Amino acid sequence: MAETDVRVAYRRPLWIGAGLVAAGILLAIGIVVGIGDAPFGFDQAWQDFLAASRGPVLLTFSYAMDWLGGGWFGVFALPALIVVVLLVMRRPWAAGYFVAAEIVSVAIVQILKHAVGRARPEDIIVTSDFGSFPSGHVANAATIATALFVIFPGVWVALAGLVWTVAMAFSRTYLGAHWLSDTVGGAIIGAGAALLVAAAFAKPLATEAERHGAVRAPEKAPGHDPAPG
Repeated sequence: MAETDVRVAYRRPLWIGAGLVAAGILLAIGIVVGIGDAPFGFDQAWQDFLAASRGPVLLTFSYAMDWLGGGWFGVFALPALIVVVLLVMRRPWAAGYFVAAEIVSVAIVQILKHAVGRARPEDIIVTSDFGSFPSGHVANAATIATALFVIFPGVWVALAGLVWTVAMAFSRTYLGAHWLSDTVGGAIIGAGAALLVAAAFAKPLATEAERHGAVRAPEKAPGHDPAPG
């Protein structure tokens, strides 16, 4: 890979990731300084709408997302499964990047949770830990989605990751576990963390991806017919 390409591969995720994490921190500051434990107006309006419209189908879906995105499965089993698959595919740098992205994302989320100390909505119907901002479930979903897109760039990977993250965000507010702004914060911090780490792994990831896709069938020159052997 050319040196110019490596610099581009490094700078783009660095600046985008830094911008997203900075936006998440600014949102956290806005909550602490501006409203404290109180929700934004749109937070309360969205929560009131969902609380009045809860039904068995979406509750079942949201409880399933709660399990998939947190606890032992979402925090340990799912990431471990992804790492194993990457190692089986002979992508050790990708596996290392994925683990690093998860660790950085969790660290940022926990620091902000304890720094902000935001109270959760009063109508919460699941058991959750301390701190409403940012949503750890959504941050984890966004980190996984972004990291997989970095490793396997493609439209379908991006769309699947977007759907997964939005579904997780919806489920957290539907269960009353988070305010809408908590899920927005979780999404941008999770994606930002994955991109920041991607910048640090840019060169080995690019080299590994190039090597992984280097085996191609030999191409025949246009208009050239091989001589019979």
